[in-house]
Amino acid sequence: MQSTGTHDPATTPTHCPYCALQCGMNLTPVEGGTVEVSERADFPVNRGALCGKGRTAAAVLAPGARLTSPLVRSGDGALVPAGWDEALDRIAGNLERTRARYGADALGVFGGGGLTNEKAYALGKFARVVLGTSQIDYNGRFCMSSAAAAGTRAFGLDRGLPFPLEDVPRTGCVILVGSNPAETMPPSLRYFTELRENGGTLIVVDPRRTKTAEQADLHLAPRPGTDLALALGMLHLVVAEGRVDEAYVEERTSGWEETRAAAMAHWPEHVERITGVSVPELREAVRLFCAPEAAMVLTARGPEQQAKGTDTVGAWINLCLATGRAGRPLSGYGCLTGQGNGQGGREHGQKADQLPGYRKLTDPAARRHVAGVWGVDPDSLPGPGRSAYELLDALGTDVRSLLVMGSNPVVSAPRAAHVEERLRSLDFLAVCDVVLSETAQLADVVLPVTQWAEETGTTTSLEGRVLLRRRALTPPDGVRGDLEVLHGLAGRLGVEKGFPTDPEEVFEELRRASAGGPADYSGIDYRRLAQENGVFWPCPAPPAPDGTGATDSATDSGVGTGTGTGTAPHPGTPRLFLDRFATDDGRARFVPVAHRPSAEEPDDEYPVLLTTGRVVSQYQSGAQTRRVAELNAAAPGPFVELHPRLAARLGAAEGDPLAVVSRRGRAVAPARITTGIRPDTVFMPFHWPGEGRANTLTNPALDPTSRMPEFKVCAVRVETVTP
Repeated sequence: MQSTGTHDPATTPTHCPYCALQCGMNLTPVEGGTVEVSERADFPVNRGALCGKGRTAAAVLAPGARLTSPLVRSGDGALVPAGWDEALDRIAGNLERTRARYGADALGVFGGGGLTNEKAYALGKFARVVLGTSQIDYNGRFCMSSAAAAGTRAFGLDRGLPFPLEDVPRTGCVILVGSNPAETMPPSLRYFTELRENGGTLIVVDPRRTKTAEQADLHLAPRPGTDLALALGMLHLVVAEGRVDEAYVEERTSGWEETRAAAMAHWPEHVERITGVSVPELREAVRLFCAPEAAMVLTARGPEQQAKGTDTVGAWINLCLATGRAGRPLSGYGCLTGQGNGQGGREHGQKADQLPGYRKLTDPAARRHVAGVWGVDPDSLPGPGRSAYELLDALGTDVRSLLVMGSNPVVSAPRAAHVEERLRSLDFLAVCDVVLSETAQLADVVLPVTQWAEETGTTTSLEGRVLLRRRALTPPDGVRGDLEVLHGLAGRLGVEKGFPTDPEEVFEELRRASAGGPADYSGIDYRRLAQENGVFWPCPAPPAPDGTGATDSATDSGVGTGTGTGTAPHPGTPRLFLDRFATDDGRARFVPVAHRPSAEEPDDEYPVLLTTGRVVSQYQSGAQTRRVAELNAAAPGPFVELHPRLAARLGAAEGDPLAVVSRRGRAVAPARITTGIRPDTVFMPFHWPGEGRANTLTNPALDPTSRMPEFKVCAVRVETVTP
């Protein structure tokens, strides 16, 4: 798509720093060293619309809201300002001493889904080439990893949405599972509104009657942790009512018979007892989904953040495949990715088991290719390391020193009090962040790094659209970019080359490293991104006349156009799987699954279910949004949402302090009483630290495939608190 928008020369068109919509916005410098945010109507995803977080994003750029000097831990335990050389020397020295004493795998690196593609790529390379450690993962493991695992298992490839958002209003029915875009990504709600205006139907699956569920034609409110049974019950009815697309199943899939047999063990009455969703509701959901020619299933954290999340998403994919709703126009399964660069963050090497281009670290050919780009011996690259929670759980024992970049696990990790204890037990902790987050407060060295408006780089949205964020503002004195940090540390640790500070130079190397991989960016460059409002991957470079990849010749010549020699560039791939799936035989794979209980079911001591999530005016761990006055006024703190019947049993009134207690700890927050939640369930948002920290309670039980913790369901008891 060509950009047709115009703007004042002083105005910079860029993208929001928050969720994976990556809404377009314009930034204009104003007095005081910050910028003014305005709408950017030419970007097709949000068409100028911004939520409150996007509108106020510039507030965190203001002096006083962010760090402007490195901090080091003094002899008396306080964090005090220091110069950059002192801070970098201290980090490098401690990392080197740890490695010398305990080995390379005693060094850990923890990244973030908000880092640009360039930073995620450089961080993964830094861990494996400079530190030589396998111990790297990132907080995106806590977001979409189950959907990624299920999508790869079924389709051979994971991309959040295999079609652009513009297809959503044009389909016939959408089942939205465990997602509340009205609060998590408000500009996207228009797509579901337009769906209904066009005559389509919206089914929302959520134990709460959220603002999104209020828009639905049908709201199914299953008991938390039973989405898998719900999907299986719907597939049972698809078979029993003769709604299977037999020709599609025969032509484009494999594994159907085993999957059909597994679904038939989940008859509607059995599913009703498990989920609390009535048989008539199940039948109506199947009717609405199967009636139109095209339909979609979109999942988010609800079904994914479970210890059976991969199988749960797989069950919804099976429903799509059985009805012929994948790899066809206006149909398919998709994941609504959460973090700003959650998609790109898991493609380019900061995940424990991956190399750039979504290559597997265990694949010898992938190792050879990436090692060739990096100029190292493939055998020198470490193997896969621990997943995110397992890495955090190993701190202070197997992993003795940790570098954190773009994450705040003290608030965002499951069993957060334990994770905080593990962080405190480290021999050494360094944190790169914009603000003094709760994790940074524990560090031995804190490095102040640039923000989205102060740096150029790329992100990849939930659609798989690679986008260019542009620098609009000079960072304050004392602040450096993450690429500069990695360059400085690499040099101090004996690697003088390979870690440039220019993001476009890093992206050019990323293109070569990704070439030929599942997430192939080799045909994308900064010029195209600026001109075309983003490019969908995979986008391979066309072959050069000598038969080599155009990326190699372009990069070697310094041109970096990715257009080859006299060859039209690849247009990118907005819609995947229309001809074949990314499996060896081109067929999608059914995977038989069966319902199983959550890792922790209610009992006499902990009789209530807790589920967690977000509110519209805060974002993730709140490290940045909690510093914005307008957002804090709208969402000042945590709360416990509960049904009036549960409140009556407790003798609790609106606003009364309640203690929610799990096997891992206790959180206290005021009551918010509503009929929009199941009587057997309470809800807490997870944006705040302190006594209201929801993740003190959550269960770190892991999905066996994705290693996703079970954030979305655990057993608790609720108690009144005497003021």
